[in-house]
Amino acid sequence: MMRYVVPRLETERLIMRAHVESDIESEIEFYQTDASETVGGPMEPTDVWRYISMMMGHWALRGYGFWALEEKATGIYLGRAGPWMPMGYDEPEIGWTLMNHATGKGYATEAALAARSYAYDVLGWETAVSLTLPDNIASQAVAKRLGATLERTFESKYGTAQVWRHPRPDDLENGGMEAYA
Repeated sequence: MMRYVVPRLETERLIMRAHVESDIESEIEFYQTDASETVGGPMEPTDVWRYISMMMGHWALRGYGFWALEEKATGIYLGRAGPWMPMGYDEPEIGWTLMNHATGKGYATEAALAARSYAYDVLGWETAVSLTLPDNIASQAVAKRLGATLERTFESKYGTAQVWRHPRPDDLENGGMEAYA
């Protein structure tokens, strides 16, 4: 049996850990709302289960992927973030998705910063992008807070997307270190 380990990271307010089956209930609830349109939704519950399973499989195949985000103070599942590069991607991405109850509190920025630091410091990435939809102002604001700049727009089978380029590790103070504990 193939096994993989998802490292546990901690930030000031978050525990970044492997997904567990109970996280999927929150994801199913999220994917029944219009907010999920920015990440492929809405979706049927069985498709959400498969989608989260695919994200977990990314860890087994690539050695990295999305962490489940848990609020330290309460243990509540908040969403996911992490380094990501499934087949068909041109270059590595730092991605994030928050559940509706977790938006507007800085969690996406906090988690994406830790994920980018991990990608640069541990995985040795020299560059990363984040993809957003043109009308996803909240994700664009996160990208800007991370120092990413809008590089281009492209058409994919899913529609129009924006590519936000993150600063290279050498361009970050301390190379991005200390973002995670």
